[in-house]
Amino acid sequence: MPHQGEILQEAIKNSGISITRIVEEMGITRPTIYRKFKEETIDYNFVKRVGDAIGHDFANDFTVSQQSSLPFVTQGHSVTNRPVVTPRVTLPPSTDNSVSGQLLALQTKYIALLEAYNELLLKVYGPR
Repeated sequence: MPHQGEILQEAIKNSGISITRIVEEMGITRPTIYRKFKEETIDYNFVKRVGDAIGHDFANDFTVSQQSSLPFVTQGHSVTNRPVVTPRVTLPPSTDNSVSGQLLALQTKYIALLEAYNELLLKVYGPR
């Protein structure tokens, strides 16, 4: 069974829209989207943004068991129509005490922080 990154990659491939166009529209880099293709679980907001970019609804692409284990963060709205900040899902602390395991965990956190920062910049300043 393909994981979420593979499902995302296949949907983009089937859309016929170039990766270049998608990353420009989303305000991310090509390496970022290629990293997402390798991930087993992907944040809901990212999947939604890709779906909007390619005109695809991913609601039927993930099985129920995949959806129940997703670290998806949905964005609600308050009465004043301002986005409600929902806490990001944090990964459980790694039991791998090796230096390479710690570096990998740190790299993953750093990439997530950069992507969150890019999303914030897009919200504040809009696309280029």
